[in-house]
Amino acid sequence: MTEIDVGRFGIWRRDAELDGEVARKVEGLGYGTVWIGGSPDGELDIAERLLAATDHIVVATGIVNMWATPAEQVAASYHRLNDRHGGRFLLGVGIGHPEASREYRSPYGTIVDYLDRLDAEGVPVSGRVLAALGPKVLRLAAGRAAGAHPYLVTPEHTRRARAELGDGRLLAPEQKVVLDADPARGRALGRSSVAGTYLKLRNYTANLKRLGWTGDDIADGGSDALIDALVAHGGPATAAARLTEHLDAGADHVAVQLLTAPGEDVLPGLRTLAETLGLR
Repeated sequence: MTEIDVGRFGIWRRDAELDGEVARKVEGLGYGTVWIGGSPDGELDIAERLLAATDHIVVATGIVNMWATPAEQVAASYHRLNDRHGGRFLLGVGIGHPEASREYRSPYGTIVDYLDRLDAEGVPVSGRVLAALGPKVLRLAAGRAAGAHPYLVTPEHTRRARAELGDGRLLAPEQKVVLDADPARGRALGRSSVAGTYLKLRNYTANLKRLGWTGDDIADGGSDALIDALVAHGGPATAAARLTEHLDAGADHVAVQLLTAPGEDVLPGLRTLAETLGLR
């Protein structure tokens, strides 16, 4: 387990959607961690800005892409951030998507080699987590990292992931949320986030099939049942219940990705959710 206290709930936002003001307000709402999505670059200047703008919230990457960033570069950034900001930085790394790299080959071997190089550069196991979906990489996370940060998963995946990780390792899944009591609107917004990208990436579709979803569920933008499983939509109590399901299934922390209409301020929804979860 990492020595960093990530709290029970955090937020997940793409790097382009984060700045110091957002991080300060999220910290004030009681969330424990800001997860930087969108494969931030290896210099991690965005993490530096978020840490400098806040007092105690943890900043984590979700994730640095192993194909895009040499381990030596991200290790230097890790040490810089850790030295300057008192152990509030958690390094999340992962293999990314085969569709995104022409060099994608032997993914498991690449992960092992990358972790070996982080070891050589002095990045401690307790300071890093691994993006992991399938059993083999989850078991690797149990032995070579503080834990796992699975993305686009359900509470059932969390239950299985905990069984693979065993006790004593951080399990911090991401969960998409839409705060809208209208089922049609909530599902439509959830589908717009999931279908165009993730349901066309084979690491995610393979994981969904391991969980029992079929090709028909995944095709044509995803069945209603699949979208409902991947995106918690409804009122604040409904969303909070889904997040709590992950904790009941074995998660230590849940990274909340709150989906909103284009241009809509995310902070009011995060405030409402924080109040419902009892974070304030």
